[in-house]
Amino acid sequence: MRILMLSDFYPPVLGGVEQHVSSLARALVQRNHEVAVATLAQPGLPAEEIDDGVRVHRLSGTAQRASWLFKTARRPWAPPFPDPELTWGLRRVVARERPDVVHGHDWLARSFLPLGRREGPAFVVGLHYYTLSCAKKSLVYRDAPCSGPGPRKCLGCASNHYGAAKGVPVTIGNWLAGAGERRAVDLFLPVSTAAAEGNGLLGSSLPYRVIPNFVPDVPAVPASALDLEPYLRQLPDGPFLLFVGDLRRAKGIDVLLAAYGGLRQAPPLVLIGKVWPETPTELPPKVIVLRDWPNRAVMAAWRRCLFGLVPSVWPEPFGIVLIEAMASGRPVVASRIGGIPDVVSDGETGLLVPPGDVVALRSAMARLVGDASLREHLGATAAIRAPSVRADAVVPRFEQAYEDALRFKGTLDQRDQTEGIIRP
Repeated sequence: MRILMLSDFYPPVLGGVEQHVSSLARALVQRNHEVAVATLAQPGLPAEEIDDGVRVHRLSGTAQRASWLFKTARRPWAPPFPDPELTWGLRRVVARERPDVVHGHDWLARSFLPLGRREGPAFVVGLHYYTLSCAKKSLVYRDAPCSGPGPRKCLGCASNHYGAAKGVPVTIGNWLAGAGERRAVDLFLPVSTAAAEGNGLLGSSLPYRVIPNFVPDVPAVPASALDLEPYLRQLPDGPFLLFVGDLRRAKGIDVLLAAYGGLRQAPPLVLIGKVWPETPTELPPKVIVLRDWPNRAVMAAWRRCLFGLVPSVWPEPFGIVLIEAMASGRPVVASRIGGIPDVVSDGETGLLVPPGDVVALRSAMARLVGDASLREHLGATAAIRAPSVRADAVVPRFEQAYEDALRFKGTLDQRDQTEGIIRP
């Protein structure tokens, strides 16, 4: 099968979605599929290259030229509506790759919409965020989980987030292009039940199948690997706690630092991730911030830590760090919000706490720091369940989804008739 992935970002740009796209593309190549990826151009990276058997095409868009639109120049997102230059670039890529299936992963997929034809490739879209429902992708309204979209509510919220000049067109563009996406997509692939619900798929006539993220089937990287030594030397010599992800309020970084600051006799806290303008600059003692780590080094850090921390305060659709910890046999203390409870079983593979609750987070951290037998029990259970989130268990589900999308590609009425087959 010939598969074309569409992703706003792709390694070496770091992040959960781009890591997932890279892992899925490579796994499919190993299973004898022909895979290409179209992604946004990045300074210093070639327009085309072969990445471990995956053909990568980097495209420039009109929106990218307006650097003032983006909070960080390193992540110039595709717009939530078709970008003329990106559509033209995708036309060339599709003509060259001749895919059977186009698998979109973010707003770049919206620029494929003008190219979708009934006789063309099947079109599936992975939902890693709440892109169908929310112009901010987060379903967060006034620093709390949103109860649902509404015209005035969304316009005001997006304007507060992006600024009025950007928020209004982004919101309206997301509504219009989202409606087009609902008509054009043959199968949606949300990463969790929470993602399906937040994107309005539950109870709708839209075809979908929940398929989670996964960790690649690769042997454990030895700690002595030469290319990892510069990274691993930065870790504490003794036990430490680990947070991996963007150092942002939505990820609960402020809550985590407040909870950790009041933790007695705490081991060091290591934060691995991207620093943003909102990242706190004043940190409690024994907090170590490490930036721009490759995934192999992150996995080695997971195997060295006592336990992980995922204190998100937004309804995280999934959280790939959860399955990285599970695959490493490490428990996590995480928020009971979004898709996190789909992965973490409270009292079995980790501990769940209310989002934003500093006292509850501190108490759970203290409990695991002080109880080695509980850490070992939770970590062992996580390791036992890890095969369910590895590539050899999850990638065949993507292959089946592609086959179903090809088989039942057609009008919305035809998709409705296959509801019992392609829904979970």
